[in-house]
Amino acid sequence: MIIDYIGYIAVGAVLVVLILGLVNMFRGGSSNTSQKLMRWRVGLLAFGAMALFAGVLAGLARLGVAVPDAAAGMAALHGPLMIGGFFGTVIALERAVALGRRWAYVAPLASGLSTLATFAGLAAAPWLLVAASVVLAAATADVFRRQRALFTFTLLAGVAAWLAGNLAWALGGPAHASTRPWLAFLVLTIAGERLELSRFLPPSPFAQRAFGAILATFALAVTSALALPDAPFATPLFGAALVALAAWLGRQDVARRTV
Repeated sequence: MIIDYIGYIAVGAVLVVLILGLVNMFRGGSSNTSQKLMRWRVGLLAFGAMALFAGVLAGLARLGVAVPDAAAGMAALHGPLMIGGFFGTVIALERAVALGRRWAYVAPLASGLSTLATFAGLAAAPWLLVAASVVLAAATADVFRRQRALFTFTLLAGVAAWLAGNLAWALGGPAHASTRPWLAFLVLTIAGERLELSRFLPPSPFAQRAFGAILATFALAVTSALALPDAPFATPLFGAALVALAAWLGRQDVARRTV
């Protein structure tokens, strides 16, 4: 199919421009050159938008909606396309901007490239997500090193869940087996950002200990999801962690305490 060749061309083009940008950056080259290369990357990542659109169509296919055959064939990859390719890229880009380190931008670029690789059916797609999550984990660990707080630790825990899910997929596991770690990445990222907003009105020590217990439940749920995916307690445990976090935020979220 012609779409497959487009995917291969897109992956190769983005990779070439990424390498040129990194070489120019580490050599201390002209900032104008870096800006030009960045504009090229943004243009080339429009192919990634095509893949994200395919991910939406794949999600519709899972709901039984009639979609083009090319998108229906990727229904099982809806999770990697949306969580890794879209949300992973956005979160990693936000983290790179906040950190202000050039190397941190490798994470959103790698996750964007993984979207194209998934779209093209390349076996490297899961490993590109692993690379993205490793770099994002390093960036988040640097944030935690600079500011030791509950919210930065929560962000780090979320990235660790994403890395675990990506690694399980890359090592040959089915994509659906990584669903709970991927969801934990999104949920804990949101929870960490909500906690960050409460820095000037922090939860009580008891509430912080309760939150720590919820994080421990998430860690246990993610571990069981990967090690014992068919265990009868795996899904209820993850559900209990989600319910507990929702209840905690419903009581402790800064919006409820200030409005």
